[in-house]
Amino acid sequence: MKNERKHTIGIFDSGFGGLTILKEIKKKLPEYSYIYLGDNARAPYGTRSFETVYKYTLEAVKKLFELDCELIIIACNTASAKALRSIQQNDLKAIGGTKKVLGILRPCTEQAQNFTTNNNLGIFATKGTVLSQSYEIEISKFFPQITVTSNACPMWVPLVENGEAESDGADFFIKKEINNILTKNSNIDSILLGCTHYPLLQNKIRKFLPQHISIINQGNIVANSLSNYLEKHPEIEEKLIKNNSITYYTTDCNENFDKIGSSFMQENIISRKLAL
Repeated sequence: MKNERKHTIGIFDSGFGGLTILKEIKKKLPEYSYIYLGDNARAPYGTRSFETVYKYTLEAVKKLFELDCELIIIACNTASAKALRSIQQNDLKAIGGTKKVLGILRPCTEQAQNFTTNNNLGIFATKGTVLSQSYEIEISKFFPQITVTSNACPMWVPLVENGEAESDGADFFIKKEINNILTKNSNIDSILLGCTHYPLLQNKIRKFLPQHISIINQGNIVANSLSNYLEKHPEIEEKLIKNNSITYYTTDCNENFDKIGSSFMQENIISRKLAL
């Protein structure tokens, strides 16, 4: 009898950051088969134009469909902000049929009211995500009473990807952006880490951020959202392989990906190189 359960869940990011999302998804839903694709050769996306991010993201989505993914999570805030809606509305039916592509921005904006008690929410993100104003726009649809204060942190991704997240040199750049966002709005009582790299800087952020301000990570939110999505869409869930596996791909040097990616996943990983 032919096995109908033959598809995987794809996780895409411009580089390493989406591994923080994959880690939480795997913790919440360990039974499924996952493919992770990092476009490290063209990272970072945060400073690139809308057109370029859309082009790169669409190429990655097509590749993951070729690798037999039934459902793709775009685990990159910049790509979710700049490319997801266009792909869903203009491309998905032609390239994926009934397959689905989801982002990580929507699950977080839907939960925004749970993050803040005084309706002043801060967001640390890349320049691209901040310029898109995606968080402000989406949160205002659900919770217009919440004041969103975003702050771009251009040096944070390079710190993480160069293994400097815990270094003394990172302190200056962490304190600088904390001061910047609190100067913009001193009433902030919580900050969402709106870039998937930033959880690796959380120890530093917590060290310099006033203690009354809470830090919100996306990983657990996205994992719970995916779990709920699969419960509500059994027609997708029943197509998924359940063999508790992860396959890693990168568009750049896989030896470097394995070294840095292992620190994200807190376990040894072995990746394969592919071209988009």
